[in-house]
Amino acid sequence: MNILILGGGGREHALAWAVMQNPKCDKLIVAPGNAGIAQIAECARLDIEDGGTVVEFAGENAIDLVIIGPEAPLAAGVGDALRDAGFPVFGPSKEAARLEASKAFTKEICDAAQAPTAGYGHFTDAASAKAHVAAQGAPIVVKADGLAAGKGVIIAETVAEAEEAIDDMFGGAFGGAGAEVVIEEFMTGEEASFFLLVDGEDVLPIGTAQDHKRVGEGDTGPNTGGMGAYSPAPVLSDEIAQKALDEIIRPTMSEMVKRGTPYSGVLYAGLMIENGQPRLVEYNVRFGDPECQVLMMRLGAQALDLIHACAEGRLAEAQVTWADDHAMTVVIAAKGYPGAYEKGTVIGGLEGLPEDSFHQMFHAGTAQADGKVVASGGRVLNATARGATLAEAAERAYALVDGVDWPEGFCRRDIGWRAL
Repeated sequence: MNILILGGGGREHALAWAVMQNPKCDKLIVAPGNAGIAQIAECARLDIEDGGTVVEFAGENAIDLVIIGPEAPLAAGVGDALRDAGFPVFGPSKEAARLEASKAFTKEICDAAQAPTAGYGHFTDAASAKAHVAAQGAPIVVKADGLAAGKGVIIAETVAEAEEAIDDMFGGAFGGAGAEVVIEEFMTGEEASFFLLVDGEDVLPIGTAQDHKRVGEGDTGPNTGGMGAYSPAPVLSDEIAQKALDEIIRPTMSEMVKRGTPYSGVLYAGLMIENGQPRLVEYNVRFGDPECQVLMMRLGAQALDLIHACAEGRLAEAQVTWADDHAMTVVIAAKGYPGAYEKGTVIGGLEGLPEDSFHQMFHAGTAQADGKVVASGGRVLNATARGATLAEAAERAYALVDGVDWPEGFCRRDIGWRAL
């Protein structure tokens, strides 16, 4: 098979690595890719949010399967353009991608499906949003309705913080994403991620993970796109996962079918778990980043078979073979992230790191310059490892971190602390 992956971050490097383990992959192109992906696959410069351009490229390169990594091309309808042209696609339609592209849409679907989630209000102006906050009190969660690259969620500890977040969103701090705002009750409990493949009717769970959103150790400081993750998540027991499937996931997917917009692709359900009861925090319509890195590390070559079955509507015959193992990824970010940070700094030590089924350094924000690997983003590298226990995976992941020579980078040293 000739396969095209759209995207260029750590998630796409992990997907590319897993796909390349499978002998069914004859040729892999990743657009735009990054310095790490370029070592294992062909990279192509391409406007991945322009459906027509992607369709033309897929035709010219005799592509048999397109895997869409990030949410932006999905929300732009690239999956629809490819399907209309006859290409098998892993990723939902533009209409179904609203489960991530609009927080208000998701709440409406959950209401219709009677799926347990946080109480909320949906607002199009600051005054009514602030009146709602004043009535509810704090802590409270303020969310930009649209896509904000994982940063449009503010957990406000005080009413004043919530009002400031509302002003920022309506004031354009998150661009068009903040033109509408959803305000939710603050849910207590432990958060975990549940990943499932869906092909309209059939739903196949493919793993659990726990992410670390805050920049500082002990889960302190501002929210980021994620500073590390591990899989499986002990808090998401088989019993709780089944409850989430029965009470949240399947009813949501049935509601999507009922509306004539069946969902196809990976569904990432962020769940808050308290006293054995899961409630939905949010849906994402693509693999989480960095959760994808730990899932791919554990799934390996079978990831391609599962993705292909999902894209062709054959999930009913697919099954996941899990090893009794654990994986961890530690994000190495540029100093200053999630605020201002320097780009273009040289990263050394990468060529000496072990690369096998137990150790991988996935690149997130890297580029090539003068034959050297340089930092090109905020989250730059994902030190990822697998082990028989979480402690062993952690030891291996941090050994990879320590092998990198990059004074301008930093990481959290407590990834997995809840489980460890």
